[in-house]
Amino acid sequence: MIYHLAQKAYWEPAKRSGLYTGGPADVRDGFIHFSSNTHIKTSASLYCKGLMDLMLVAVKSEKLGPILKWESSRDGIFFPHLYGSLDTTLVEWTKLLTLGKDGRHKFPPLD
Repeated sequence: MIYHLAQKAYWEPAKRSGLYTGGPADVRDGFIHFSSNTHIKTSASLYCKGLMDLMLVAVKSEKLGPILKWESSRDGIFFPHLYGSLDTTLVEWTKLLTLGKDGRHKFPPLD
């Protein structure tokens, strides 16, 4: 399973249309950013700190085919990047993340 952090304002219209093209950072970088279960919390802390409308989007990587590339990013860690739109029917589940008292997002158990 891989995970994407999406602001609700971008995710909700995509759910209705069936295709998610990403948020501003994804559009800027030319791919939709995903993380593994071991890196998603760090990604949230670095790039989404304090956001109150943050959705966690879970997708089985094998469903995405050849447009998903694992590429070296921060600190030489490999991250999954989706070069194309995400068909929302491929999403396993989503969850609105709440903020804890420490200002960090609370995550459900991850696979």
